[in-house]
Amino acid sequence: MDQSISDQDLYIQAYRKKIGCQIKESRETKGYSQDDLAELMNVNRSTISKIEGGRFAYNIDMLAKLSWILNCEFEYLTVNI
Repeated sequence: MDQSISDQDLYIQAYRKKIGCQIKESRETKGYSQDDLAELMNVNRSTISKIEGGRFAYNIDMLAKLSWILNCEFEYLTVNI
């Protein structure tokens, strides 16, 4: 079995990273620390760090909750990678 990372996996990683940057920017604009956002999301701070770094496979419900808490919309379907 081939252990190399597929083009699809690379795309997904880049997509998560781009959205993570948008989340971090929105969090900072609101004046929240990672700890603040973690508390509002009811997750660990390390989860927020992983989301912002593109290392967490969040679901649409989590993205919607982040959007509501940060009062922003993420352009997850039109992200330019």
